[in-house]
Amino acid sequence: MAHGNDSILKSGGNLAMACILSGAVIAGTYAITAPVAAEQAVNQKAKAMRELVPDGQKFEPIAGKTDWYSVLKDGKTIAYVVPAEGKGYGGSIKMVAAVTPDGKAIDYKILSHNETPGLGDNATKDQFRKQFKGKAAADLTVVKTPTDKNIQALTGATITSKAVTLSIQKAVEEVMQYTSNK
Repeated sequence: MAHGNDSILKSGGNLAMACILSGAVIAGTYAITAPVAAEQAVNQKAKAMRELVPDGQKFEPIAGKTDWYSVLKDGKTIAYVVPAEGKGYGGSIKMVAAVTPDGKAIDYKILSHNETPGLGDNATKDQFRKQFKGKAAADLTVVKTPTDKNIQALTGATITSKAVTLSIQKAVEEVMQYTSNK
């Protein structure tokens, strides 16, 4: 009988050692890849800001506002780039939105999403995004029938359309509140 217990202890010890080694490999991999992923996220956001406001010469972080940037041209603020996030069909949609100082949407860039390919992911395409340009918060409403004033929902992706639109509307409202308090 003692022989059976030795086998169980040996198996248990081997299993414990495998778990320890696996944990060490995972921790080591994370330690190496986490800084690279963080750097890529920063680079992606910087690239998105330059695409949203190509006239911008300087992007200055705004004190007291997390991930808010003032976009300057010739020393004058021409836009604000702010974070926006909504809950779409597939989960969280993380974006950055560009807004004029007088509270009009310029454009947005989706940084991450899990929306359905061919439906919800169409929110990343120019045809949907261009509807936002120049619209004030009051005009950022999703409709099914096209109008020049509002945002036409993506076919088969009303939840995504509403999530993106509400997020951009909130970003515009936050910029308006910020600029009115300056």
